[in-house]
Amino acid sequence: MSGEVLSQEEVESLLSAMDGRGVGAAVTASTGLGRPSAKVTPYDFKRPERVGKEQMRALQTMHEGFGRNFGAALSALLRSIVEVKLTSVDQLTYSEFVFSLENPTCFNLINAAPLEGQLILDINLSLLYPIIDRLLGGGSEGTPTIRRPLTEIEMRLVSRITDLFLAEMKHAWKNVLDLQLSVDRVESNPQLVQIVPPNEVVVLISFEITLGDVRGMANLCITFNSIERISQQLTSNSWVAYGKKPPTPQSIQQISNQLTGSVVEVVVDLAETHIATSDLIGLQVGDVITTEKDVHLPLVLSIEGRPKFHSEAGVFKGRKAVQVTESISERPAVRESLSPQPPPVVAKKK
Repeated sequence: MSGEVLSQEEVESLLSAMDGRGVGAAVTASTGLGRPSAKVTPYDFKRPERVGKEQMRALQTMHEGFGRNFGAALSALLRSIVEVKLTSVDQLTYSEFVFSLENPTCFNLINAAPLEGQLILDINLSLLYPIIDRLLGGGSEGTPTIRRPLTEIEMRLVSRITDLFLAEMKHAWKNVLDLQLSVDRVESNPQLVQIVPPNEVVVLISFEITLGDVRGMANLCITFNSIERISQQLTSNSWVAYGKKPPTPQSIQQISNQLTGSVVEVVVDLAETHIATSDLIGLQVGDVITTEKDVHLPLVLSIEGRPKFHSEAGVFKGRKAVQVTESISERPAVRESLSPQPPPVVAKKK
C-alpha cells in the first residue's frame, strides 16, 4: 500500500459519500484542490461495441436506400402503397435479440456467401397475415391477430416477400460485396435456433413496414463474425466515392450493348418556311412551296428529337435517302444565306 495519508477533508468526503450523498463528491475531493473529475462514461462488458461507428453509419446509409427500394418493389407486388422506413441500427448480443422477438414468428435463416455464418431475417406475423390476405385478393384492412405458425401454403406465399427482400438486399450490397443470398430454412420459434453463442455481438437493423392501417416490424440480424473480415470495405466513404467514378470502357461497352437493339426515331429536316393560313388551306396536289434554304447547305438529322448529324439528300437503290456527312459537334454551325433561286418543294399525296 501507499504511504500517503488521507486528509481530514478527504475522509469527511468519503464518509458523506457512504451516507448516500453521492460518489461524485468523493471523487471530486480526492482529485485535489477541488478540481472537477473527468467525465466518466459507463461501459457494459456484456454489450461491447465491436463494430466501429464508421461501419455503423455505412450500414445505416446503405439500408436507408434499401428501405426505399424495397418499399417500391413491395408496393408493385401487392398493388398497394407500402412504406418501409429504417427505424434503428443497433449493436446487441444474440441472446438479447432472440428474446426480444415474438413467438411464433417468421424466422428466416439466410446463407450469404461469401460472408461467414448466416444472417437472420425476422418478419412479424402481425404484418405477414395481412400481406398474405392481400396476395390472395383481399384488401389492406386490418385483420384479427392470429398467433400460430405459418402453414406450408402460407410459407410458399411468404417466400415471395423474402425473395424480394433478398433481391433488393443484394442490390444494396453490390457496391461492397457481391452477395449470393438464399433462404436456408424457416423456423417459427426463434429461441430454438442458435447460430452463434448467446453473448456474441450482432448488428440489428430494424424496419417498420406500413400497409394501409397495418404496421409491423422486419428485423435483419447480421452477426459480427460475418462482417469482421470486410470491415475495411464497409465504410461510409465508399458510397460517396462510388457515385463519382468516371465511366470505364467496360461500362461504356455494357451500355452500348444494351442499346444496340433499341428502336429510335430518325427525322431529317429538308427545309423550313412560313406561309399564310389561307395559302395552306388552298394547297392542292402539284402546288409548289418555295423556301429560303440554300440547296448547298447540309440537312440536319435528328435522333429522338435531338439534332445529331449533318447529312446530304440523295438516292440509294432507287429509294430516297440521306448520307451522314459529319457530327454537328465536329464543326461550328453554318450560317444559312439567302439563295437567289430557292429550290421548289412539291406537295404530293401520301
